[in-house]
Amino acid sequence: MKKVRKGFRKARVKRPVEKNLVKGYDSNWEYELHSGILDNWEHHVDKVEYTVEHKYEPDFVKTINGKKILLEAKGRFWDSAEYSKYIWIDKALPDDVELVFLFANPSAPMPQAKVRKDGTRRSHSEWADKNNFRWFSEDSIPDNWINKKKRETFK
Repeated sequence: MKKVRKGFRKARVKRPVEKNLVKGYDSNWEYELHSGILDNWEHHVDKVEYTVEHKYEPDFVKTINGKKILLEAKGRFWDSAEYSKYIWIDKALPDDVELVFLFANPSAPMPQAKVRKDGTRRSHSEWADKNNFRWFSEDSIPDNWINKKKRETFK
C-alpha cells in the first residue's frame, strides 16, 4: 500500500484513454451498442442539467451594513476541486450574501499553477480577483470587521 504524506491529498486516479476510439463516442463499447442492439436509438442528442447538492459551512458569518458576509479563512487551497467549489457556492448565494476570503498569505501560489515567463505563479489573491471575490489579509481586513484592540497583539 502506498503511503500518503500527511497534509497532502491523495491524487485522483485518471480515467484511462481508450485506443482507436470512434469519433463521437465516449467508449468503444458505446459504439458497439449503437451500431448493434441499440441501432434504432438516438445517440448524444439531449443534455440534462443537474445539480449535486452540497452544504457549505462558512468559517465566519457577520451582517455588515445589511449584507451577510461569509468569511472564509484560507491558509491555502489544496487542489482545483477545492477552489472550484467556491465559484459554485458564490453562484448559489442570494444578492444580500457575499463570500469573502481572508488569506493567510495572499501571494501564495495556487496548486498546480504553471510558472509564467517571469518565473511567478498565479497567487491566491489573483485567483480571487479573477473570480470577483473580495479578499483580505490579516493586515488589510477593515477595522469595522474586527476587534481593533486585539489586532496589535494578534499573531
